[in-house]
Amino acid sequence: MPVTIEAVPNFSEGRRPEIVAAIVEAIQAPGVLLLNYSSDADHNRSVVTVAGPPEAVLEGLFRAVSTAAARIDMFQHRGAHPRVGATDVVPLVPIEAISLEACAELARQLGQRIGDELGLPVYLYEAAATRPERRRLPDVRKGEFEGLVESIHTPERAPDFGPARMGPAGAVIVGARPFLVAYNVYLATADVQLAKEIARQIRESSGGLPAVRALGLLVDGQAQVSMNLVDTGTTPLHVVYDEIGRLAVAAGVSIDRSELIGLVPQDVVYNAAAHYLRLPELGPDRTVEEAIRRAQG
Repeated sequence: MPVTIEAVPNFSEGRRPEIVAAIVEAIQAPGVLLLNYSSDADHNRSVVTVAGPPEAVLEGLFRAVSTAAARIDMFQHRGAHPRVGATDVVPLVPIEAISLEACAELARQLGQRIGDELGLPVYLYEAAATRPERRRLPDVRKGEFEGLVESIHTPERAPDFGPARMGPAGAVIVGARPFLVAYNVYLATADVQLAKEIARQIRESSGGLPAVRALGLLVDGQAQVSMNLVDTGTTPLHVVYDEIGRLAVAAGVSIDRSELIGLVPQDVVYNAAAHYLRLPELGPDRTVEEAIRRAQG
């Protein structure tokens, strides 16, 4: 079984298609599979999903970080989503025949190369973190780009690799983590304070749902609860959706729609469908496509 990792880098550009295209082209080093990419103008952010052998993926990521650093000026960047750099965060995810610990070591290798060769400050997070207070992405990103410009010289904010100074490309956060589902729910209102309050009630750090991280944002004039679901086995997607719906209805508002950013494991979708359809045995083996695949050998 070939060793396969996934990477889901987030770039602080969602309004200039030509720059997004350059980043997407750069990331496709030989052996890298481009699985998905999407951009959001309000967040001013693009998310790219790639997979492949570790060496190929790391090379593609390095090329993409270099391209973003050359094309994005964080002193001019504005967007709804928190960020610290042109390449904001680069998570590595184990897929086949590799452990999370091995991905963490790959993240450290990539982080060191970015710091040494591109001269960018690099912070390690999640499984690759060198300090316990840097495991959680929101903690590393605290203060965002503008705050880090002022504090990077302090011992508490010293980068793991690269210089302790911020240029136009900002900093890069690199790490390793299990599969994460990026999921947003739009409310049928422009009341961003309601979105922020719902986010506060559901996120784990405020005593809400386990393995849920959430922010309330205003996106294209609509209130959005923006989330990272870091363990859908602990808190399934449909549980999150139901709880947001309950809190919204209690405030006299309904859910307008929801969206996925990037890709999602098929089990998450089947589990949600099984929940709402009351079909506990629903899974890939009950689909025509899977039955044809098995019949063809």
